[in-house]
Amino acid sequence: MSAVLLWVVCPVENAQPLLSLVPRNGRRGRSCKLSSTGVSAACSSAVAHPSRSSEERVYEVVLKQAALVREQRGERALDLKKPIESDDMADWNLLNEAYQRCGEVCAEYAKTFYLGTLLMTPERRRAVWAIYVWCRRTDELVDGPNASHITPKALERWDKRLNDLFQGRPYDMFDAALSDTVAKYPVDIQPFKDMIEGMRLDLRKSRYENFDELYLYCYYVAGTVGLMSVPVMGIAPESKASTETVYNAALALGIANQLTNILRDVGEDARRGRIYLPQEELARAGLSDDDIFRGKVTDKWRNFMKGQIKRARKFFDEAEKGVGELNSASRWPVWASLLLYRQILDAIEANDYNNFTKRAYVGKAKKLVSLPVAYGRALMGASDLAKLVVR
Repeated sequence: MSAVLLWVVCPVENAQPLLSLVPRNGRRGRSCKLSSTGVSAACSSAVAHPSRSSEERVYEVVLKQAALVREQRGERALDLKKPIESDDMADWNLLNEAYQRCGEVCAEYAKTFYLGTLLMTPERRRAVWAIYVWCRRTDELVDGPNASHITPKALERWDKRLNDLFQGRPYDMFDAALSDTVAKYPVDIQPFKDMIEGMRLDLRKSRYENFDELYLYCYYVAGTVGLMSVPVMGIAPESKASTETVYNAALALGIANQLTNILRDVGEDARRGRIYLPQEELARAGLSDDDIFRGKVTDKWRNFMKGQIKRARKFFDEAEKGVGELNSASRWPVWASLLLYRQILDAIEANDYNNFTKRAYVGKAKKLVSLPVAYGRALMGASDLAKLVVR
């Protein structure tokens, strides 16, 4: 993704030729305000009210996203097969090529997830690919090969570019695919903006005082993905769960995955001068930054890690409650992600909590075993899974 830097630094001259890739019948120029809902109409990010806890602020965003999907479910079904209105069939071919390119990126960098998307309907599959590529490109800004050249101003340009693609003004083919996606589905811009905010945090912050701060960071960089994806993956028509419940589960999976990333990468992050573990909790365990930089596994460290892993597993448990509520064709990639990421925590334990010099990973054999398990769960709805748990 080395081309990302080029597009962020000087995107404007690339914009005009791609305008025609986006359908003119989409929901363009959407306001970030909600009508006929009890949710706050302000289009503010989760950081707007610092006096409240991070969970309260994030929940306001969850309510807003859920309201958009609830309105769509109540008013009409998505007409995804309606042909694009274009004066030139070449535009349609270019848009198809844009989605295909997104699929190729997904296949290269997220092989297991990509396989799961192949079970989805073609329209949903393509949309998920477009979201994945945007998220990957955004992450690459601060973690990719050009990360040392990225400045707050570059992220401001990326933010402006996001606004433009939501208004139907994409700068390149990847943007065009996402622009088409947000025109077809009730996807709101706020989670995308919040992910960019997470990248800003990575530029200026390398320590987190408590879990409240860390929770907000995890929402920004990973929980947002769940909020972006639910409208595309769809909620099963037979689901009796509230839309908010499904969104909360999607958010929980993102938080769980990011907490797992943090626990897996302690040593790697420390070598970059970053410590994502809550400072207050380290101090209560009798640990400090120096202990992490030394990278020695002690009883104190083992006990500390046991608590961190227990919390991550609770978020995975919460996420499981909502996967069965998704559209049946969309469940497999989500179950696969959940089961495989959860096993990283098992691998940390198997390494005797040495996440300083040993990288916890799920081997190919375990992946091959997990995929049919994920597929089996994907075939079951929430009520069937509940019966299975009871037994």
